[in-house]
Formats: sequence, structure tokens, C-alpha cells
Amino acid sequence: MRHVIALDVGGTGMKAALVGADGALLHRTRRATGRERGPGAVVADILDFAAELREHGAEHLGEPASAAGVAVPGIVDENHGTAVYSANLGWRDVPLRDLLSERLGGIPVALGHDVRTGGLAEGRIGAGRGADRFLFVALGTGIAGAIGVGGRVEAGAHGFAGEIGHIVVRPGGTPCPCGQHGCLERFASAAAVSEAWAQACGDPEADAADCAKAVASGDPNAVRIWQQAVDALADGLVTALTLLDPRTLVIGGGLAEAGETLFTPLRDAVRRRLTFQKLPEIVPAGLGDTAGCLGAGLLAWDLLDNTDRTEVTA
Repeated sequence: MRHVIALDVGGTGMKAALVGADGALLHRTRRATGRERGPGAVVADILDFAAELREHGAEHLGEPASAAGVAVPGIVDENHGTAVYSANLGWRDVPLRDLLSERLGGIPVALGHDVRTGGLAEGRIGAGRGADRFLFVALGTGIAGAIGVGGRVEAGAHGFAGEIGHIVVRPGGTPCPCGQHGCLERFASAAAVSEAWAQACGDPEADAADCAKAVASGDPNAVRIWQQAVDALADGLVTALTLLDPRTLVIGGGLAEAGETLFTPLRDAVRRRLTFQKLPEIVPAGLGDTAGCLGAGLLAWDLLDNTDRTEVTA
């Protein structure tokens, strides 16, 4: 059975699948990233993991994979197939596409940014399916986005498109590791809400999910913290909507797991801020933590289909 290898490399874990031409997940597995052993060991593990998947396909599906797609965090040069930089994994300028292709017998390999790759999947087969233009925003440890146009995701001239988390929404506010002050992700990410709620409730183990539960029960401190995050998020999203005019806005990541505790006030906050702009449909992501893996599979099939629908670079 013809299939491709899909790998989604995260800061703590790697998810992988063998994906059929119809998008079916023919085999799924995962393992720890092992970043504590250093960037060289992580790269070696990725190559070993991919080789094991190739062997599994050859043994159980009758032939080795025809192509591979891999999604990684950090700064990614899709055009040259290079994992440029990742603070979490500690690597710099890793020619991951070439290394994987060599290890996998010369098959074509696509390399993508993790959030943009997940956004590609959400746009084609997830919550944004059918939208000619969509914006996918992941609210996790940080905040990142994917700009979808006509079934592809825009990477930008230098690979930085979609970095909505670094729109300044509170000028002169909290310092951000990027060097600016007042970035969106310092106020509206799952990590930011967790930090604020842990401090407010006096429990260092409390997180954003606990804050959402407290909001639902009417805790005034939780409501205040949550509304501050929603307001900051709405300010950032309206800036993005003004620039991009998407038909659908897909929200994913840890904070989106709060469901309508997030989406009801967020839709209202965005609506109140709009003047001439058109309100997009604002929906939760539909693919969960499989989005990156499914997107990596789509990148691999795009190579084989030669449809030029992968992430666009200059």
C-alpha cells in the first residue's frame, strides 16, 4: 500500500504516523524527544525513528514509504530544508531534509514549521476545511499562527509569517524574550494565564485549565484574569483580521480546550472591536494533537502529487 512517513517533533515528544493516500493513519506511534541529551542526540533519534517507520511500512504495508514530511518547532527554512534554530531543542542550522532523505534511501522529504504544518491540516481537513482563506492560531506555551490561502499555508519571505504572538498589544508592558515589551503571548497564551492564576490563587501548580474551571464557578479573581487574557487576545486578533481578512478563524492549543469558557467571551470581544472589518467565523480547532502529524503527511503527499500546494516561500 502506497504511503508516506509523517513526523511531528515537539519539545518533549515526537508523534509519527504512516499515512495513506486518502489521509488514513495506517500506523501511529510516539516517543520522547529526549532533548536533555542535547541537540545532536535529538537529530539522531529523529533519523532513527524515521528509519524504523520505513522498515515498518516495508514489512507491514508491502513497500517502504514513498516520501516523508516532518514538522519541527522554531525557525524553519522550508525552501532549503533547514531547521534553523530552536530554543527548546538547542539546534542551529540542521540540514534535516537532506539528512532524512539520505537515511530513508533518497525519497523526497518536506520540512515544515510545526504550527504552520498543523494549520495546514486544520485548513484542509480540519475546522477550516472549505474556507478559501483562514487564520489558525495556537494558544499554547506561546502563541503562533498559520495564514491559509487556497489550500496552502504562507511561510513568508523569511519563514516568519504568522508570528501573531509577537504583535505588541500592550506597549511598554511585560518584557518578552523576543526583545519587545507587551507582546500578545505574554498576556493571552496558556502559559501566561497559568502564571497569572498561580500567583493569584497562591498555588504554584495551578494552570490555565484550573483558571478556566474557576471562571466557570464564578471566582472573581479568575474572571478578572481570564477577561484580561481575552481582551488582549481580541486586540491581537483584530489586528490580524484587519490585515488578512480571513473567512474562518481557527483557534487551537491548550487554552482552546476551555471550550465556550473561551469562545463565548472571545467572539463578543472581537465583535465589539470591529468597525468596517467583516467578522470571520471563529471556531475551535478540530484535529487536536494529531494536527501536526496529519499536516506533515499532507506535506509529503504534496511532494508526490507535485501540486505546489505546500508552504509558500519567496
